[in-house]
Amino acid sequence: MLDDRAKLLLKTLVDRYIADGQPVGSRTLSKAAGLELSPATIRNVMSDLEELGLVISPHTSAGRVPTARGYRLFVDTLITAEPESLTDSVPPPALALPPDQPQKVIANAAHMLSSLSQFVGVVMSPRHSSAFRHIEFLRLSEKRILVIIVSLEGNVQNRVLFTDSDFTPSQLVEAGNYLNTHFSGLALEQVALRLKGEVENLRSEIAALMQAAIAASTEAAQDEQNDVVIAGERNLLEVSDFAQDMSQLRRAFNLFEQKTLLMRLLDETSQAAGIRIYIGGENQSTPLEELSMVSAPYAVNGQVVGTLGVIGPTRMPYQRMIEIVDITSRMIGHALSPH
Repeated sequence: MLDDRAKLLLKTLVDRYIADGQPVGSRTLSKAAGLELSPATIRNVMSDLEELGLVISPHTSAGRVPTARGYRLFVDTLITAEPESLTDSVPPPALALPPDQPQKVIANAAHMLSSLSQFVGVVMSPRHSSAFRHIEFLRLSEKRILVIIVSLEGNVQNRVLFTDSDFTPSQLVEAGNYLNTHFSGLALEQVALRLKGEVENLRSEIAALMQAAIAASTEAAQDEQNDVVIAGERNLLEVSDFAQDMSQLRRAFNLFEQKTLLMRLLDETSQAAGIRIYIGGENQSTPLEELSMVSAPYAVNGQVVGTLGVIGPTRMPYQRMIEIVDITSRMIGHALSPH
């Protein structure tokens, strides 16, 4: 357990290192902390912190830098709440889009996170119920049909189907009426199961059309909900921490390109309330030792539907990142909620 003096020196060291990016020496610590301690006393405290795995001393310098464990203690216990308004930095119309344009809201939010943080902004697409309110079929050309599905939330999804048979407009109306009459309000997955049991009561070509439409729409909904929008990857090129080791950048860009691990991290965040901070190298959940992520879930009408965050170097200004992520999560929830 650290005493108050050790906590203050560790907080001062992390603050200085985040600001300057240089190992922090005893003399600098003494001045910055405002403590009347001799350099020898500070070196002793630093030695204790090093034994605890909270700081390390690079080979080329007598100063010290925080470890992932040191950053963790810093963000968990040493950051003090400083009410700093980001209102001046965030243009009010940034997310002022109608809720029937969720993808534009998501893209705007990712760019806003990136712009405010100067790192990488990530936003997971909102997850909605797959239940539908209305379905309609329109003939585009021979063996080519447009399927229009309106969700319970009012979102509209369009899919083009290529069929083996050609269908008349009256057949398409019949198929739509059947689905709306018997299945409106049900999830697409439930509809698919129910249709399997009712195929015998329907004309085979109409049944095949409805099954194909529901399958395509289910697949499209899953793809859309498993998407994550990323903005500002090139900001990492300006991070001095990566300047000496391009392999770190390559690993970071591979993470953004593959998205699988990123989605898993964002999924974990959606299960918890409030801000979560992942610091590289501290556990297996975090993909890269050189990166940290500050993330938070966002809710629509009180229901958590997605997650967003900022990804940057472990040497990031955590206090400001927390504020940026917090205000953006509230703004995106407001923008996506029907007014």
